[in-house]
Formats: sequence, C-alpha cells, structure tokens
Amino acid sequence: MTAASPLGELLAVFGLRADQLARRLNDMSEALGRPERVHTKTPYKWLRGEVPRSPWRSLTALLLEQELGRPISVADLGWPPDDLECAPATTGLQTAWTTAGTLRAIRAVADAGYMDRRSFLLMLGASLTSPAHEWLVAHPTTSLAQAVGTAVPAQIVDDLDAITARLRHMDDQLGGGPLLRLIHEHLRYVTTLLTQGRYDDTTGKRLHATAAELLRLAGFTAFDSGQHGLAQRYWVAGLHAAHTAGDRALGANIIGFMSCQAKDLDGGREAVLLAQTARTGYPGGSGRVTAILELRAAEAHANDQTATTTRRATDIRRAIDTAFDALQDPRPSSDDPGWSYWMTDTHAHGQAGYCYLRSGDHQRARHHLRQAVKTDTDSREGALRQILLATTYIQQPQPELEPALSYAHRALGTLSGQVDSARCRSHLSRFSEHLAPYRRNTNVRTFLDQVKAAKEPSTRQHT
Repeated sequence: MTAASPLGELLAVFGLRADQLARRLNDMSEALGRPERVHTKTPYKWLRGEVPRSPWRSLTALLLEQELGRPISVADLGWPPDDLECAPATTGLQTAWTTAGTLRAIRAVADAGYMDRRSFLLMLGASLTSPAHEWLVAHPTTSLAQAVGTAVPAQIVDDLDAITARLRHMDDQLGGGPLLRLIHEHLRYVTTLLTQGRYDDTTGKRLHATAAELLRLAGFTAFDSGQHGLAQRYWVAGLHAAHTAGDRALGANIIGFMSCQAKDLDGGREAVLLAQTARTGYPGGSGRVTAILELRAAEAHANDQTATTTRRATDIRRAIDTAFDALQDPRPSSDDPGWSYWMTDTHAHGQAGYCYLRSGDHQRARHHLRQAVKTDTDSREGALRQILLATTYIQQPQPELEPALSYAHRALGTLSGQVDSARCRSHLSRFSEHLAPYRRNTNVRTFLDQVKAAKEPSTRQHT
C-alpha cells in the first residue's frame, strides 16, 4: 500500500489496508441506516488519486477521526466536501431531568422531522449507559400543570392513546420501516399540546406518558429499519418523558429496548448493564413488565462474551425462569400497562429460544421456538422465530437441511410479501451465511438465489 496520498499516510498509521477500510466503511454506513455499500477494491482507486463519491468522503474522514482520536476533515484528505452531515446521537438531548429539560429534549427530536438529513452517530460504551443511570437516580418532578394555552380535555388524551395503540399493532404486522413517518407526525401533535396546551397535573402526566410511548415506538421502528443512531435519539428523549410522567415501568421498558439494540450491535456488556438498570429502576407490580425486563436481561446475558460459559448459562436460565413465573402471576391483569400486551407465553418462548440458540443449547432453543411458531406465523416476530428455528437445525453438530429450509422458506415468504424489517433481513442474511457450505445442494442454491432476489433494490454497491 502506498503512502503517497493523505489517505495512504493515515491508513499506514494504524495499519489498515484499503479493502479493510471498505469493510469498516460498510459497517459504518449500515450503522447509520444508510443504503450505500462500497466494493472492497474501490478504496485502492482512492489511494491512486480518484475522488470518492458522496457519502464516502465524509464517512472516511469520520472513521479515521474515530480511529486516530483527533479531528480529520474531508479537506485533510485532499477531497472536496460532500453533502453528508453527521452529528452525535445525543445532540440537543443533554439536558436536565426536569419538566423544562424534558420539553427541550422532546422538541429537539420532534421538531427535527422524521427524515432529518443528519446521520446520527451511535452512542457506545459509557455514553450509551449514562442516560439510563441518570434516569435511575433523577429526582421526581413536581406539578406538571400549565395555566395558559388552549385547554386539553382528558378525552383528547384518551383518543391520542387509542391512536398510539393502533400504531403499535400496525408495527407488529408491517414492520417498522413504513410507519416511522406516521408515528413521528403523531408525536409532533402531542408535542404541540405539551408546549402550547393548558392542562392540570393529571393530564400533564398523561401527555408526557403518551409522548414517552410514542418516542419508544418511534425508536423501535427506527431500530427495526436499521437507523440505529436515530433510534437512540428517540429513546433518550423518551426516557426523559417517562421520568417526567413518573412512569417507572415505561422508563424501564425504554431502557430494555436500548439493551436489545446494544446486544444486536455486539455491545454485550453494555446490554447487560442496561438490562440491570431497567430491572433496578422498576419497583414491580406487573407480571408482564417483569417478564419483559427479565427476558431482555436473558438476551443480554446470552450475548455477553465477557462472562464465563457457566455464568452465562446460569444467568440466562435464571432470568428465563423468572420471566415465565412472572407471566403466571395471579395478580390482576389491570396492573399491566396497555403497551405490555405483546408479552405473552408465545413471545416469551420466542425470546427464550433465541437466548438458548445464542448460548449453543440447540435442544432447548428448538423446544421454545417450536412453541413460539404454533401461532402468529405471518407477523414480523413470527418470521423472526422461523429464522431462528431454522438456524437451530443448521448450527447443530449434525445439520439437517430439510427442516432448516422449510422454516426459512416460510420466513422469506413473510418478509417478501408483507413485513418490512431490516432486523429480520439481517437474521436471514446470517442464516444464509450458515448455508453457504452446502451450496452444492440444489435446494440450498435455490433458496439462496431467492434470498438474493428478495433483497431491497436500494441496497447497492458503489464502485
């Protein structure tokens, strides 16, 4: 590799080849929720003087800046600027845990628009866990009443919550991608009521809780469609809103989703810390909420590579057992918040199966996943469970192609015809990688060709 160009000199500092740079750039583009991918040979052309297309100029400068720990601009690489604007996910959200601070955080997200042109950089490490720890120790807020503005009747909040509930169920069936715009516009309306309305303390708490759940849902739809930095923005603002509403269950649930994202992005230790914070911050009362938080913890432990095998297995089993016990809690279901409806025995089996699959216990994983696919096979979660069940057959010591392909075909049919979920497609891609050694098999080759044909047309290579 030549060091004649500024790029070559910087790559030489930390021993990165041009093809390795391409892979790192593709990872960064995916984490930012962008569709572009660069061929592994293309950066060699940049070393010979060719100017990269947008957004690779900005992404390359950003990657080098993160690696070297000092500012690197596009101009430093000898290139003209491009139109990509990056910002930390916490931009505008580093605010006090007060009513005024919450409104600033909500507006920073809601007023930006669901198609914010900025690409938001992921929070990692301590920056990721810090908002959760601040939520845990923040002082409760006082009266939320506002004395000026247009009156907000309680019935209006009932209607807003009914709309939010419908959006949740639409997300279950369609996946996150198509719904983010609808959810964001609903959030903007609620934000307008919060900032310009007149209401008493009770209505104020309900409005903040409504905003928190919309922010949670928007974050999940962004996460499900691969926009990870944007998802974190929604969730941090949602955590502020849940705190102001005094809703510990909702705040803990948001942190549980942050943990889920962290484990998907290989942040196993951060996922564990977030899951533990959520457990600690929730005082109990709802069997479903307890089950949600315990299964998030189980997933985090299943992905924590810093723990010993024995410790992981113990923590996973304990959390799963606690979750199923909580679902059998005889206390009245009226203690369960409306947003917890999705935590059923079926869903618990699906998450338990995932955990055992990640820990290599294929027999237990298959038992739980078979229970999970008995119903609800045509939704996003149904497709995901079928992919995971297929994976148990291909990862076991003696792989079985026929049942693996059978379940995978069902999942592919759902993802091709109904559900838009980048998260599910990612799981399907990983399953396809496990099939690669068996490509000589006609049925395997046919399936892999179908997966390739079903990929989003917007995912493309830039050369």
